[in-house]
Parts: sequence; C-alpha cells; structure tokens
Amino acid sequence: MRPAPKDSSGAAALDGNLPQELVYGCMGLGGNWSAEPYSSAHVDEAAAAVDAAMSAGITLFDHADIYTKGKAEAVFGEVLARTPGLREKIRLQTKCGIRLGEQGLEAYYDLSRDGILARVNESLARLRTDYVDVLMLHRPDPLMDPAEVASAVGQLMAEGKVRAVGVSNMSGPQIEMLQDRLEVPVVGNQLEMSLLKRAWLESTVLVNHAEGTDYSFPHGTVEHCVRNGIRLQAYGSLARGLYTGAPAAVPTPAEEATSARVAALAAAKGTTGEAIVLGWLMKHPAGIAPVIGTANPDRILACAGAAEAAEAMTRAEWYGLWIAARGSNIP
Repeated sequence: MRPAPKDSSGAAALDGNLPQELVYGCMGLGGNWSAEPYSSAHVDEAAAAVDAAMSAGITLFDHADIYTKGKAEAVFGEVLARTPGLREKIRLQTKCGIRLGEQGLEAYYDLSRDGILARVNESLARLRTDYVDVLMLHRPDPLMDPAEVASAVGQLMAEGKVRAVGVSNMSGPQIEMLQDRLEVPVVGNQLEMSLLKRAWLESTVLVNHAEGTDYSFPHGTVEHCVRNGIRLQAYGSLARGLYTGAPAAVPTPAEEATSARVAALAAAKGTTGEAIVLGWLMKHPAGIAPVIGTANPDRILACAGAAEAAEAMTRAEWYGLWIAARGSNIP
C-alpha cells in the first residue's frame, strides 16, 4: 500500500490536500559562485532575507549543496547559530546530486549511495543543524540505482538526519521508479514553472496539436504529482522580475502585454505585481508552491499576498494572463 501523501515538511497532508505556501530559495545567498570566501556582510544579507521571508509568512527554506559553492548553506548556518530558537521555527530542505568542477569535468550527476551520504553530512555541517526536513535529489542521474538511493535515504532517516525525501527536475515515470524502492513517499518535485516558463502547462492542452512539438516537458508529470500528493515547487517563479519591473533588453510584445496586465490586476486588487505573478501559479489546482529566489527584502515582502491574490483571481483573469504570456490564443 502506498504511504499517505505528505506535504513539504514531511507531515501527512489532510485528505491529500496540500496547503498553499511560498518557499524561500537560498540560491542567491553567500556571494558569488567563485572560490572567494563569504563575508560578514553576506551573513547580514542572509539574515535580512530570512527576516523578510518570515515576515511574509514563509517557513520553508530551500538550499542545495552547490549553491554559491556551499556558501549559501554556510551563511544560513551562521544565521541559525546567532539566532537562538530560529531552527525550531522553520523547515529546511537541501538538495544533492550535482557535482561541479570535479574529476576534470565541469559538471556531472551523482546519486550513488556514498555520494548522497557524503553530501548530506557536508550540508548539515555547513547549515549547523542536526537534520533537514526534506532532502531533494537535485537532477536525474542516468547511472542512478534506485536501490542505492533507497539505502542511503533509509540510513539518513534512521539516523534522524533527514525527515522526508523529494526530487527536483524529475518526470512522473522517474519518480515512480524511485518510489518502487523507497520505503517513504516522495513528498515534493521542484520544477521550473512560471508565466514565462510554461511547458508544464502548455503540455496539458497541446496533446494532438502541432504546437505541442515546441514543448519537451514530459506529459503526465503534473498529473502524477497531483495524484500522489507530491508537492510541486516552482523555481524561477518570478521569471526574474520580467513582468514586475525588471528591465528587459528588448521586451517582446507578449512580455509587454503581460506586464501591463499584471500591473492592471495588481492595481485593481490592491496588491503587488509579484503577488499576481505568484498567485497565477498558486491558482492552479495542483497546489504549486512558488520558490522565491530574490535576496531583496522589499521584493520578498512584496510576495506576501500571493495566496490572497490566487483566491481573488477569477478564471477569466487567470486565462487572460496565460494568453498574454503565450502571445497567442490557446488552441
């Protein structure tokens, strides 16, 4: 029997329904992606981002072992160390499975048993915590043995170092293959999803349509996650501010039209453009949790009303944003 669906904290979801939430993505913390060490200013920046995220109602913080070459986890660990009681108020997830600049290669994937165990222990040391609430497998590894993954996850959970497991950038069949071996349910799948990156959505309506060949997203993945209570987390959810004021070198007509529609909806509903863009994702019945990647406290706070924006958005408004972003009518 398949284990009961769980939410992103690893707690069983009531009736399989996942509560709406935002996730704070820590990819931009700790400075740049060079070997240059982080500074006290980077720790202060991380602390300000955490404060703003919590003020916006966010309690789940997303990491990966490779983010700014480990510095993102390290500065977050410094924030936890200097803020007693903070760890108990938040949930942490981190990812492993990508190796950068090793063995003479720019990058390769490693979801071997030893690789997972080593990377999780390194992440825990940087984060200065005994456990993460969710461990995400960062990318599909063609050499992955699901039995090895299950063995590593089982050991980490038995040791209390990991409380739940998720994946990132995986299709429905890949998740299913893993789930056959895992003793615990996969609780999340992190994918690039936004008004700009819409392959996850377009694939659902372009079946048997010529335009469908323009999108490589594995059809059925969203449906698999919904059916199995797997939380979809949307990275790149703000599209780098494309529709909320970030300058585009040469905006396309679709981008200009979408930005105008976002601004008009925000004004009409008394909220921010960021809330509208994120609310569009959250309106989808899959229970999408947008991941916010900015380190700017003002922009983080501007996202706070996303759930309310989703609730207030009509079906016509939702479709209007989608059609504007497509730059053409739906089939």
